[in-house]
Amino acid sequence: MADVHAKPQHDYHIIDPSPWPFLGSVGALITALGGIAWMQYMKGNEFHLFGLNIATPWIFFVGLLIVLYTMFSWWSDTIKEAHEGHHTRVVSLHLRYGMIMFIASEVMFFVAWFWAFFDASLFPNEAAQVAREQFTGGVWPPKGTEVLDPFHLPLYNTIILLLSGTTVTWAHHALLHDDRKGLIWGLTLTVALGVLFSCVQAYEYIHAPFGFKDSIYGATFFMATGFHGFHVLIGTIFLLVCLFRAMAGDFTPKQHFGLEAAAWYWHFVDVVWLFLFACVYVWASAGATIAHGH
Repeated sequence: MADVHAKPQHDYHIIDPSPWPFLGSVGALITALGGIAWMQYMKGNEFHLFGLNIATPWIFFVGLLIVLYTMFSWWSDTIKEAHEGHHTRVVSLHLRYGMIMFIASEVMFFVAWFWAFFDASLFPNEAAQVAREQFTGGVWPPKGTEVLDPFHLPLYNTIILLLSGTTVTWAHHALLHDDRKGLIWGLTLTVALGVLFSCVQAYEYIHAPFGFKDSIYGATFFMATGFHGFHVLIGTIFLLVCLFRAMAGDFTPKQHFGLEAAAWYWHFVDVVWLFLFACVYVWASAGATIAHGH
């Protein structure tokens, strides 16, 4: 009986009791409260909780550290389970289902930003009234707004992301053919391209001819492109971890869900950017004044 329990004759795996879901929830709550406290601190206000004024930026970073520690520990346990042989055919399939559902939820997240953008751009006067701005003249972008040249830095970033999609696919196919050198080179180039994209976008933001709070145009632009940039940062870290694991010899041609999930996520980031480039940069700038040098 002991052998039966030690080596179950099925493809399912019941994980050991784990503190990470609870600790992650606590960290997320502290991070959320800390974010509010930080914003109130920046405005010079007080933020009282249980009779204490917690208007300080430090609570946010405490919560963030808890979340990051939880992520590291939880995924370390998952990797350990894989090395112990618990990721059977059924478990691996369900891990893929989970990643697909996560990406689907991310799609809906971006649908919200696109919805806000199209609502403001297709009905600019109503959007201006809601935002308590001056009359836009029934045009988008609003009158007097200079926009970025979509065929300058945005086009450059589009090429960078498309190239990164190619290199991560190269890495995946190299692993399938047990080409360790190709795997490492493909991941290295993908991470480098991801960092380059973030640097170009940071430069673009610094030199943008409009600000977040200048108008509804700036708000919708920075929310949509900014959250995409945040996802690029997450994806770059995801791929960097995969690169370290590849160097350590973790992945095999038959078992490499971590790399596969990272590649799926990166392709999702690519596709979202194509929509952003076509809609927010190209379509929304048609007929608008292009800022000189941008």
